[in-house]
Amino acid sequence: MKIIKDIDEMKEYSRQARREGKKIGFVPTMGYLHDGHASLIKAAREECDIVVISVFVNPIQFGPEEDLDRYPRDMEKDGKIAEDCGADVIFTPDRENMYPVGYSTYVDVTGNITETLCGLSRPGHFLGVATVVAKLFNIVGPDMSYFGQKDAQQQVVVKRMVEDLNMDTGIRLMPVIREEDGLAMSSRNTYLAPVERGQALSIYRSLLRAEELVTEGERSAEKIKKEMREILEMGPDLRIDYVEVVDGDDLRKLENVRDNTLIAVAAFIGKTRLIDNTLIRFKTGEDV
Repeated sequence: MKIIKDIDEMKEYSRQARREGKKIGFVPTMGYLHDGHASLIKAAREECDIVVISVFVNPIQFGPEEDLDRYPRDMEKDGKIAEDCGADVIFTPDRENMYPVGYSTYVDVTGNITETLCGLSRPGHFLGVATVVAKLFNIVGPDMSYFGQKDAQQQVVVKRMVEDLNMDTGIRLMPVIREEDGLAMSSRNTYLAPVERGQALSIYRSLLRAEELVTEGERSAEKIKKEMREILEMGPDLRIDYVEVVDGDDLRKLENVRDNTLIAVAAFIGKTRLIDNTLIRFKTGEDV
């Protein structure tokens, strides 16, 4: 496995791969890899000739009160996981190369998809996400890029950017990977104290209850959200950011669950903000 830090070297590596007719798969990450990232790398390995992952903690997607400085980093561990999963390259550029002095160009995806859910409580976050992902796509030049469903809103924003700007990469959405007890895997889970870790499970339990209600025939978004909130509010250290029922493609709020409905949660456990979701899919004719 090759580690590349220089942008021009990464671009040349990708150009050479394309000259050889190889398909490039790309997994953008902020590092501190876990089994969720591993699942993306393995999927890329199965479908592509070359697998590139990026490890870059993107400063412009963090707000002034957020956890940029304490965001977990472990490049040695990341390298081992990436290599074990079959990655060919880790691209890990320096901040100064990605955003040199005088940098002034940003990608701003506007409208409902960035103004709802995490966009409400993290202003500017998706501008940072879209900008860095656009830069990474331009540098790596992937044929297919892989994202996890846990960050469902991010995937919707990136997909819109790709379509609107006629970018060449495809977007593959992969399922949420969970710990044995159901907690969605996240680099931020390492922040949780043992008591907080136990309370964080209420996020998953609330989503399980939502799925149960839908299976039982409930379609009212308000009724589903009410029961989810009741579960979440049992945790004394848990503060709800949002519980929403939205369309899985454009993130518009829904009054009733239907096919391709995203049920999404964000909550603070102490100082740690976690997100999770479930995507409701029906067979034809089942959503009425």
